[in-house]
Amino acid sequence: MIHPTRTGIHWFYYAAPQTFYGLAARLWPGCAVLASALLAAGLWLGFMVAPTDFQQGEGYRIIFVHVPASWMSMVIYLAMAFWSVLGLTFNTRLSGMMTRALAPTGALFAFLSLWTGALWGKPMWGAWWVWDARLTSELILFFLYLGYIALTSAIDDTRRGDRAGALVAIVGAINVPIIYFSVKWWNTLHQGASVSLTKSPTMAAVMLWAMLLMALAFWLYTLALVLYRVRTLILQRERHAAWVQDLAEVQP
Repeated sequence: MIHPTRTGIHWFYYAAPQTFYGLAARLWPGCAVLASALLAAGLWLGFMVAPTDFQQGEGYRIIFVHVPASWMSMVIYLAMAFWSVLGLTFNTRLSGMMTRALAPTGALFAFLSLWTGALWGKPMWGAWWVWDARLTSELILFFLYLGYIALTSAIDDTRRGDRAGALVAIVGAINVPIIYFSVKWWNTLHQGASVSLTKSPTMAAVMLWAMLLMALAFWLYTLALVLYRVRTLILQRERHAAWVQDLAEVQP
């Protein structure tokens, strides 16, 4: 096994399931607690403190859930593609497990993005759904998540399933920039970016803080859930290994 050196930690030290299992055990509880605190703060700012929008009224508050959920649906898929590239390049066992652990949470956020978008669209556009470029590409992302989950679950050989799923994740990643730039490339009903790194915010400071707190809460929620889920996958796949048999949590 590769151990950390005095000059730093070897890049592949935590690629071993045994090592990552312990790291995940230390990290996920703290991430879950922080996510809960930030979620409460974000919801309080967004739904109780932030002022009413002069154009959209109270209905605009759905953006405090919709926008961070949309961000996370794209970020998680890119993370899946990243782990898939690592898995195909270096043949690491952990990569496939991380990709599988990410997929259900990504699908959840994609569904949440579509659902909250429909709730916002009905009063603003007069329709629950329109075949807008951004909405359609987000729907495709949701189907990509479901397709990945269905494909990997249908293949009994886990390593072969990981490789097949990795191809779906990598090829499907091309849809993420399409979602992001769709409002610039096509004439769409969907409004532009709510927050930009190159422009000053167009919303009140309290609204911006509420959205950023919600985004950070969703990030930490994802980390906590994925780390918890990947520990389960590691136990399932490494159940015959001696180090798993020695764990207190698997003792009868």
